[in-house]
Amino acid sequence: MTDKTLDCSDLDKYMGKPIDPARMKEPLHNNDFRRWVQAMHYPNLLHYDTDFAAEGRYGKLVAPQSFAVSCDDGHGAGPACVGFIKDSHLLFGGDEWWFYGPKIYAGDEITNEKIPFDYVVKETGFAGPTCFQRGDNFYRNQNGELIAKQRSTAIRYRQDLAAEKADNSDQYDDPEWTDAQIEELETKKYDYIKMMHELGHGKRYWDDVSVGDKLVTRIFGPHTIASFTTEWRAYLFTIWGGTHRPGIDLEAMGYTKDMVGHENDPVMERDNPEWTDGAYFGPSRGHLFPRWARYIGMPRAYGYGASMGAWILDYLNGWAGEWGQVVHCNSSYRGPALTGDITIMDAEVVDKMVDEEGRNVVQVKVAMTTQTGTVMATAKAEIELPTK
Repeated sequence: MTDKTLDCSDLDKYMGKPIDPARMKEPLHNNDFRRWVQAMHYPNLLHYDTDFAAEGRYGKLVAPQSFAVSCDDGHGAGPACVGFIKDSHLLFGGDEWWFYGPKIYAGDEITNEKIPFDYVVKETGFAGPTCFQRGDNFYRNQNGELIAKQRSTAIRYRQDLAAEKADNSDQYDDPEWTDAQIEELETKKYDYIKMMHELGHGKRYWDDVSVGDKLVTRIFGPHTIASFTTEWRAYLFTIWGGTHRPGIDLEAMGYTKDMVGHENDPVMERDNPEWTDGAYFGPSRGHLFPRWARYIGMPRAYGYGASMGAWILDYLNGWAGEWGQVVHCNSSYRGPALTGDITIMDAEVVDKMVDEEGRNVVQVKVAMTTQTGTVMATAKAEIELPTK
């Protein structure tokens, strides 16, 4: 009889103990922000057009709030995947964000302090016993100002049990889209972009928002291996030599032999950097290679959980405008973006309040679905808006 247990006892010794922080090697550049919003399908002029930004609130380009995760060395998941779990793999389960006010600009140097938080084991239909592990990330600039806190959830499970349970051969092929359908999608995509253009440098006032208001739908896709690759390259840690890499022993974490590799290995990066690149080798290659996606229980190439979190933050920020900001967002990832699918984002204002810090905020619920109605993610967020 096959042993179907999941031994997570090694994780206990890491909880609450800081691990090596993430640090980039050079100060940030405006092109880092441009590359990010381009990869995240977020055409907000404030983050890539210098003339537009110069006329606005900040007088120069500013990073979107979602950019903080790009200043880490592993999607913010580092403190959520410490400890040994034999023959395991990892997926992203969600992110909770708190933002404290400071923005990120060109020239900033961001450090991320990482502290494992907790874990719990639950039975799932996906892989049997599954570990939901959380860890905290504290993003600070060179002045020591706390920009954001990210509590990341990693889903750690046994690869063999997930592969055994997977019955998704009917999903191996990408859905097909006609030229007419693609043209219709492009028209619908522009509705959200047009909303941002119409708001421009204006203010979306808290006074004018009501419970029950619906945000403009945001659509992008169909996703492709090319679009996922573009996302991967926008994360600064994926650039050769761009990060002070602390080194990660994937074998000591329990990854299967076929998925270990040398991802984020600072020694190998100086010898043969292609071997350290998660786009080609190691546990991240399942995103871009259908064979390895199926190896870990996915039907075809799939997107990044941290990108889904960025899509949600960008969606809300584009609606709030440059005078508003997300102060808190709790996202749960239910299923990945798969090649051939589109992502549809909708949100509704469900509450309106003055919080304990005296901020005028609205609360929104977000749903992210595919063209078939499959739920990819849900979120609840509080957005601070200006008042008249």
